[in-house]
Amino acid sequence: MPEWSHLATFAIASFILGVTPGPDIIYVIVRGTAQGPRAGVAAAAGLCTGIIGHTLLCIVGLTAVLAASAIAFTAVKVLGAAYLIYLGVRMWRHRDKLHFSDGGDPVPIGSIYRQTVVMNLLNPKVALFFLAFLPQFVDPGAGPVAYQFAILGSIFMVVSFGVMATAGLAGGQVRRYFSKSDKAAQRIHALAGTVLIALGIRLAMEARV
Repeated sequence: MPEWSHLATFAIASFILGVTPGPDIIYVIVRGTAQGPRAGVAAAAGLCTGIIGHTLLCIVGLTAVLAASAIAFTAVKVLGAAYLIYLGVRMWRHRDKLHFSDGGDPVPIGSIYRQTVVMNLLNPKVALFFLAFLPQFVDPGAGPVAYQFAILGSIFMVVSFGVMATAGLAGGQVRRYFSKSDKAAQRIHALAGTVLIALGIRLAMEARV
């Protein structure tokens, strides 16, 4: 079991990384703005559930395969980029159906959660980040490495959820500000779709480091 001071340092580092502007937190804010705070929190929960998958990949060594194989990295990257672009195009196509006055975006909260889990798992850059970040806080003399990975992944997940759920709630407040304008609602929905497409393109252009 790692020392508590060691885990506290990891938690602080995780928080700093969490509040640093990036694709995940932007996505959560946009989701909250497009559909409300519950959608933002659901997106945050989906991203954080994906952290469990990436932690398990680290434990079994599959993340190292992504780091070593250009073909595997590219395959996962293309799938992830295509999925993001698909979600963005779908939001664009449904933008005219969005009316704040009648409940908003037709996408169920459960679907948002599932979509975000898949989105996170299909991002090879997240997998490589975990491969680079978690081992820095593993002490081979403090017990089984797999156990330490599980603890660190859990801490990262809890800290990340707190940060991203707050961001999703903030996005929901923006939605309330525009709640009397259906035109604004449709524009926000189109913006959300554009952001997803942009994130997909960004992922597709990412190079393996």
